[in-house]
Amino acid sequence: MLAIFKKGLVNPPQELNGPVSPQAAVSPKKSEEILKGFLSDAFNGFSIGFGDKALLAYTPLEPSFKAHQRLFCGVNDMYCIFLGSLNLCTLNRQYGLSKGSNEAMFLIEAYRTLRDRGPYPAHEVLKDLEGSFGFVIYDHKAETVFTALGADDALKLYWGIAADGSVIISDNVDLVKASCRKSFAPFPPGMLNLVYHS
Repeated sequence: MLAIFKKGLVNPPQELNGPVSPQAAVSPKKSEEILKGFLSDAFNGFSIGFGDKALLAYTPLEPSFKAHQRLFCGVNDMYCIFLGSLNLCTLNRQYGLSKGSNEAMFLIEAYRTLRDRGPYPAHEVLKDLEGSFGFVIYDHKAETVFTALGADDALKLYWGIAADGSVIISDNVDLVKASCRKSFAPFPPGMLNLVYHS
């Protein structure tokens, strides 16, 4: 999975702007180069762009990789890339969703419900999640990004800053490292990670 958010949409923490050695052999890449490299290595991959704001790219997992799943879903200008697995049966009953929904659909619905109806912050739904997971939700209409990584340390996400100032989030450490040089780090695990436009 790959999510690219243009400079100004997402404000990364200052610590992500690591010092870069002038002797570094590889220059950071621009977001279009990163996307092209990601898709060139992907089987059945695709990307979706949102003007000058964001790019999301997705590749399904190989069938031999059964421990976790990778899903993509888009509903009403909200898009989710999901990695891992959740306690979906329990969550669908708790939130009154159909049995046919998957983890990405559930997260979009939970995010939308909390965004539109509740006085609670969108990350409130994370306290009910059990499992190994990582996800990125991009709400195109509201221009917000909501992302989280489960605390069990079974899955990894990485983020960094590209040459054009875009924030990159991916589960592919080699892609992020090659694209962002020293301005990259593991995404912090936990239930309350929220990245948003300010």
